[in-house]
Amino acid sequence: MESSPLASGRPLRYAVYLILITTAVASMLGRTMSVKSDRGKTPFLCANDRSRWATVRALGDLGHYSLDPVIFSRPGKRDPEWYTIDLVRHRGKDGREHYYSSKPPLFPTMLAAQYWLIKRVTGATLVERPFFVGRLMLVITNIVPLILYFVVLTWLLERSDTSDWVRLFTLSAAAWGTFLTTFAVTLNNHLPAAISVTFTLLAAYQVFFRGDSRGHWYALAGFASAFAAANELPALSFFCLCAVGFAARSLRQTVVWFIPSAGLVAVAFFATSYLAHGTLRPAYAHRKDGPAVVSIPLPAGQTAAAAQSSPDWLDDLRTAGARLSPRAAIRPSARPQRWVVWDPEVDVRWALACEGDALVMRTWDNWYEYEGSYWLPSQVRGVDRGEPSRWVYAFHVLIGHRGVFSLTPLWLLSLAGMLIWLRVDDRRLRVFAGAVLLLTVVSLAFYLLRPLSDRNYGGVACGFRWVFWCTPLWLCTMLPAVEVMRYSRAGRLAAWFCLAWSTFSASYSCLDPWSHPWIFDLWTSWGWLHY
Repeated sequence: MESSPLASGRPLRYAVYLILITTAVASMLGRTMSVKSDRGKTPFLCANDRSRWATVRALGDLGHYSLDPVIFSRPGKRDPEWYTIDLVRHRGKDGREHYYSSKPPLFPTMLAAQYWLIKRVTGATLVERPFFVGRLMLVITNIVPLILYFVVLTWLLERSDTSDWVRLFTLSAAAWGTFLTTFAVTLNNHLPAAISVTFTLLAAYQVFFRGDSRGHWYALAGFASAFAAANELPALSFFCLCAVGFAARSLRQTVVWFIPSAGLVAVAFFATSYLAHGTLRPAYAHRKDGPAVVSIPLPAGQTAAAAQSSPDWLDDLRTAGARLSPRAAIRPSARPQRWVVWDPEVDVRWALACEGDALVMRTWDNWYEYEGSYWLPSQVRGVDRGEPSRWVYAFHVLIGHRGVFSLTPLWLLSLAGMLIWLRVDDRRLRVFAGAVLLLTVVSLAFYLLRPLSDRNYGGVACGFRWVFWCTPLWLCTMLPAVEVMRYSRAGRLAAWFCLAWSTFSASYSCLDPWSHPWIFDLWTSWGWLHY
């Protein structure tokens, strides 16, 4: 990947680059300028992005993370344009329970700063002019970074040791054949993660292929790889590999530049989590009961149902106004005989359950469990219920209705490219291919091995969105396979077919990425799927 740009054909090649990027950006702009909700009153497409938009509005207009005044038009009345199922509920700084977004707050906090600036400059708000402000923020947040993504990718392609045909094919795939451009019309964490990976690749190329060990490349790699991990949890493996790789190249530069810049992201991530929730743990980590407060042994032969009303401490709670009620299980495998003890006067909850031969009261730490929560077993529906069979889940994730390879067969070329580079003489390419292959396996395994409630294919979305951050890595490893295929007519036809198929999949949901893929819709119409 380190040859100098070829002079032959450069003007024409650059012209085609510009055409590809211009048409892709124009398409994203056109879709962004027409994006609107089902009710047509906001540019918010689904609960996932509304969760982030609600945080942006709460911070920008009210100065806090609590979503209560945003998602409810009046007490107990949900505002359908702002309400979201991606919520948690817990006690706030005022000692009362409030609703919060379940999304990590770092990215929405950054967006809130952008919203504050837009308000200052234009006077427009998300309440009064949601389309103007929302679409403007989508352009700034999604499309402008995607332009930089295309530019960096083109810069890397120009320095690759490959042919013009391969370069143009790869940029065509980036412009039209992946789901990154599909997600340009909605707030999401996948784009900033993928773009961060791209900038990390830029720094890695400078350091490892051009021998440029100046500190700013290490700083860029540390910041970008850490920000990728802040937006996509499995990208933490990418950050760790980068840290090891850059440290092996220069331990001093890594300590002086890489680690401090990554530390800035880490501090911001945990600081915003603390500001939002009063804890360093992100909201999605609060899914089970907390530490035990008290444990009461059950008398010999006495059942939990009979004993749960007898302890003196429970009588004291009732006297103080606490209420005892049966508790729903978040997971089907959860034990029965569970109760919630709630004191409405002070908004304090405890979890009460029979554990072995004792009644145990624990602090309340399951933020997804509250009245009306979508994530209760009685409420969750469709693919969100989870796939019982791990084998069926793996099938659909890889080659089924959410298939990484069935929806985007371009990634088959990437897989072949990894195998090709693993056999070349250039040690740097072997290491890079091995690292990408390892990251691919780790990312897929992370989700394939999740418990039942998390095996939901990423909910209603146009693809298996949790691995979209790998897109820049897979585009790079595609190069050697496409280079081999270009020498035969059959190979070129196969490559074009993969590009056409992938482009069709990315375009099918381009107006609303929070919709099922075409394979899902087709198989459902045939009666093969029943969700």
